[in-house]
Amino acid sequence: MAIDKSLLTGGTTMLLLKLLEQEDMYGYQMIEELKKKSKNVFELKAGTLYPLLHTMEKKGFVNSYDEEANNSRIRKYYSITKAGKQALQDKKDEWQIYAATINDIIGGVSFAY
Repeated sequence: MAIDKSLLTGGTTMLLLKLLEQEDMYGYQMIEELKKKSKNVFELKAGTLYPLLHTMEKKGFVNSYDEEANNSRIRKYYSITKAGKQALQDKKDEWQIYAATINDIIGGVSFAY
């Protein structure tokens, strides 16, 4: 079953911060990791990802740095900051309240798919 994309947009920043909490990543790596961990529910496009990363960087949630890859190309990596870790915790708290409230209203939906 396809998931309505409007349901997914609110949590994207939280998910990206969670990935970066685990390790520094470059953009394409985040796209692939999110796709894999979500069993293809989250299929971010570069045109969606990079504006989000730039916004998170402006807010001080992430830092970026360049690193040379094996093929001598330069990749831009992103790392989570202390402010980003706090934002992640805040977003997780908000999400838990949101999900519990929706679940209460619609009546104990099973989350297995």
